[in-house]
Amino acid sequence: MASRSFKGSRSSLSISSDAAESHKPPVPPTVTFARRTSSGRYVSYSRDDLDSELGCSDFMNYTVHIPPTPDNQPMDPSISQKVEEQYVSNSLFTGGFNSVTRAHLMDKVIESETNHPQMAGAKGSSCAIPGCDANVMSDERGLDILPCECDFKICRDCYIDAVKTGGGICPGCKEPYKNTDLDETAVDSNTRPLPLPPPSTMSKMERRLSLMKSTKSALMRSQTGDFDHNRWLFETRGTYGYGNAIWPKDGNLGNGDDDEAAEPTELMNKPWRPLTRKLKIPAAILSPYRLLIFIRVVVLGLFLAWRVTNPNKDAIWLWGMSVVCEIWFAFSWLLDQLPKLCPINRATDLNVLKEKFETPSPSNPTGKSDLPGIDVFVSTADPEKEPPLVTANTILSILAANYPVEKLACYVSDDGGALLTFEAMAEAASFANVWVPFCRKHDIEPRNPESYFNLKRDPYKNKVKPDFVKDRRRVKREYDEFKVRINGLPDSIRHRSDAFHAREEIKAMKLQRQNRGDEPIESVKIPKATWMADGTHWPGTWLNPSTDHSRGDHAGIIQVMLKPPSDEPLHGTAEDGLIDLTDVDIRLPLLVYVSREKRPGYDHNKKAGAMNALVRASAIMSNGPFILNLDCDHYIYNSQAMREGMCFMMDRGGDRLCYVQFPQRFEGIDPSDRYANHNTVFFDVNMRALDGLMGPVYVGTGCLFRRIALYGFDPPRSKEHHAGCCSCCFGRSRKHSSMAHTPEENRALRMGDSDDEEMNLSLLPKRFGNSTFLIDSIPVAEFQGRPLADHPAVKNGRPPGALTIPRELLDASTVAEAISVISCWYEDKTEWGQRVGWIYGSVTEDVVTGYRMHNRGWKSVYCVTKRDAFRGTAPINLTDRLHQVLRWATGSVEIFFSRNNALLASPRMKLLQRIAYLNVGIYPFTSIFLIVYCFLPALSLFSGQFIVQTLNVTFLTYLLIITVTLCLLAVLEIKWSGIELEEWWRNEQFWLIGGTSAHLAAVLQGLLKVIAGIEISFTLTSKSGGDDLDDEYADLYVVKWTSLMIPPITIMMVNLIAIAVGFSRTVYSVIPQWSRLLGGVFFSFWVLAHLYPFAKGLMGRRGRTPTIVFVWSGLIAITISLLWVAINPPSGTNQIGGSFQFP
Repeated sequence: MASRSFKGSRSSLSISSDAAESHKPPVPPTVTFARRTSSGRYVSYSRDDLDSELGCSDFMNYTVHIPPTPDNQPMDPSISQKVEEQYVSNSLFTGGFNSVTRAHLMDKVIESETNHPQMAGAKGSSCAIPGCDANVMSDERGLDILPCECDFKICRDCYIDAVKTGGGICPGCKEPYKNTDLDETAVDSNTRPLPLPPPSTMSKMERRLSLMKSTKSALMRSQTGDFDHNRWLFETRGTYGYGNAIWPKDGNLGNGDDDEAAEPTELMNKPWRPLTRKLKIPAAILSPYRLLIFIRVVVLGLFLAWRVTNPNKDAIWLWGMSVVCEIWFAFSWLLDQLPKLCPINRATDLNVLKEKFETPSPSNPTGKSDLPGIDVFVSTADPEKEPPLVTANTILSILAANYPVEKLACYVSDDGGALLTFEAMAEAASFANVWVPFCRKHDIEPRNPESYFNLKRDPYKNKVKPDFVKDRRRVKREYDEFKVRINGLPDSIRHRSDAFHAREEIKAMKLQRQNRGDEPIESVKIPKATWMADGTHWPGTWLNPSTDHSRGDHAGIIQVMLKPPSDEPLHGTAEDGLIDLTDVDIRLPLLVYVSREKRPGYDHNKKAGAMNALVRASAIMSNGPFILNLDCDHYIYNSQAMREGMCFMMDRGGDRLCYVQFPQRFEGIDPSDRYANHNTVFFDVNMRALDGLMGPVYVGTGCLFRRIALYGFDPPRSKEHHAGCCSCCFGRSRKHSSMAHTPEENRALRMGDSDDEEMNLSLLPKRFGNSTFLIDSIPVAEFQGRPLADHPAVKNGRPPGALTIPRELLDASTVAEAISVISCWYEDKTEWGQRVGWIYGSVTEDVVTGYRMHNRGWKSVYCVTKRDAFRGTAPINLTDRLHQVLRWATGSVEIFFSRNNALLASPRMKLLQRIAYLNVGIYPFTSIFLIVYCFLPALSLFSGQFIVQTLNVTFLTYLLIITVTLCLLAVLEIKWSGIELEEWWRNEQFWLIGGTSAHLAAVLQGLLKVIAGIEISFTLTSKSGGDDLDDEYADLYVVKWTSLMIPPITIMMVNLIAIAVGFSRTVYSVIPQWSRLLGGVFFSFWVLAHLYPFAKGLMGRRGRTPTIVFVWSGLIAITISLLWVAINPPSGTNQIGGSFQFP
């Protein structure tokens, strides 16, 4: 990356000549800041003021260059920087297009008291300066930071004023501050020092990357923290930049080429253990499975050939429709079955992960975690359909996850900009102060409090600590109070806003009375705003929408709910909180609330746009090399899930994995799973099979991404692993001659279809936007995401210990930069949504995003854990389920008619993977043939004909073989996947229900969009249950009418009437033709058996359907059948019933 000054990286955000279309206002040339003081006034700052606010300007004009040797490390960052971080966490940042970026210092975030030192609005001592009501600066434990020996209490703003304008004089004792940077109070002998400040031309991200690459010796120190010269010289051969994990070859020292590195002898002799392993399906199951697929393909071919050559001349129209449908069904089955030829299972070894990354070693003497960081994204859009309590529980499960606290960050995207969601997240952050240490102390599973306290099993099983019962009782009480506060937030916000609005009206009336004197007073109309807990306007969506405060028109908002934790563990004490937290780490991960800017006239691209905004904001604030995205109703059920996913990313060859997909598991599903909500056939059969190819598809949630894969880069060594179209599932790699001479770092960040070996840096702003801070973060994320170079076969690895350095501190200018990149104009004329990030243009952006990565040559992995990794909710109501399937199917139709069609895939995608993606785009079109085929039995019964001339031996033999092979394949799939037969049958039933309703509507909507350009809009799937609080499955029995129900209802009615008509005709005929009746009735029952769950859903709750309904249905069916016989009597008779006579 080209070096740029920090100032330049800021100002380049605002190059505006081509940043907006001609019809849009120009982008502002500068972005300014304003801080709201305690008195209510705003003080403006430039970016440079913010960057150097706490620095000493006398020392900014020169730089001392000292070699970054391990024994020449500077002091720990000053307390003043940590105070700046605390200021950031107490400020609500807002801004966006053509507006000022403001840092609004909040004295109060929620109504209830917050006492965790990391949380925004945490209570502390008050400043002793007269007229100032701000809080005193505090450290990680919440203890006051007093810069003067006289212990005079002073807040951050007053301290800065005293240093800058007061000559550095303490307002208390009137003596000069001994150290205006407070370095002496900040020194901590246990923390790892940071390097000297680099030249001003080097950005923060470039400095961090340089530091990580210079720690190949991992700053080896003894247990006392002193540098051991002898050990360092021995283990590195006196060469800067090489540690005990990587040795120079042939005396070629310090060239920076990773390909020339070798392993030390003692490391080579140590047995290397992989983090993951493949568990192959037993040949006794897989071989017959493949053989049966081959047999069925052959039999289907012979059967279709026989059907084509043996038409039914008595009913050629019936025969023609049936043959066309059967040919399509065979083609569709082939697309679905071929990718299942290579199923595999995988397993991880968490003990090896701990040994490699968190165990003391020569490269990591203290045993500090060397795992890469993870940024967790949680998306929500509507607090009415996605209850805040559900989202809050998801957040709590993330904060309590078993992953290094300093490496974890959680970002909540509120696309609705609702104050209700904001305050619910603040309440969750406050309750996390109790919940997270409780989970760590007693090893709680699951770490979602709602699920944990509602467990059916014994909560005391395997618990041995004597204070567990007492702790659990206290935490349960706290959680109950927390739930009540969350449930009361809507009323609390409404009442508070009404009260403040009334106060504002009274003020306006008093002001009007003062100005007008005795003139008649008119009623004052003031916009009814939504007010925050600190008595200021909420910058997002108001309860009564108005300009700049509606769902599609509001500023960007970022609030650091929980500031970044300290680098070292912070153990609690017996007096710390509600429970005894002795020797328990009480730190909490970084938690950030984000609501991207929305303005009229911009396409915000729904969930995909929100995810891309989080990608950019997180890259600037924490820059975790891996991203885990979760829906707001999908919580972490297994606290080790992130570690399991990291086993794949950090294993040999893991640098070529774009994502690790976890299966979706659901709670609250009715025991019979009437509408196949668990989707086990897809998640346990299809996805395991795809894992044997290039990997599973991305399904929208529960997915651990590699950040640079989302950025649109090609995988490392992509030209070495060039898979041809005909490579099937056993693609072979080939070397590219010129790649061997290119540095590995350049190969790891290759983008585009050109053959240029080095990335063109000038193109990056056009791809990623004008934020050089964002661009500088890319190589850092790439380096941090590499696996350990602990084996000769590990290519593109990083040295052990490189990620044990402390994180960068979070300052105001960094958060302001994040505000800029979530602005609505930022993506203009960039490749966000086209090649970079989540892909736009489809309602199923998840499948398209995964497809693009596979198309570039990346691989993915399916991680099935023994204990479910994540759990969520699914709609158990029939109408909601059909609308969900409609959304998926419509997205598939959009994919088929777009450039993302697998027929247009690159040669890097393997043949069977291409077939799998082709099936994703084609499967909704099966509905056209399916609905015709479902009417064929009825037409056969009405007409007295059948799809074949006669039910001869050949037809019945083919039918028997096809049916038996299908059943045997189902049995073998059940064997190797672990699903149950009932789940397989439920999937078959809902395949027909969805195929005759939602899939057909999706095809029609997709064609309308492609041909007529009519856009499709969808509503969120409701996450709330039914109104009956006594029945967990009350929503299952709610009947909500939708037009999607018309085709299945018609099919059921027509087939029932046809059975009655056919039976009546056969009974009343002179010569009954029972074979044709049996053929038609058999297929009609096949259709009705599949539609049984649909019919059951229409009946509502069990026992609520009146008996008269069934009586009327029978009478109507008999009447219609007799009427049909009267209209079209059997041949040879001229009266009703043929030879049958009415008395």
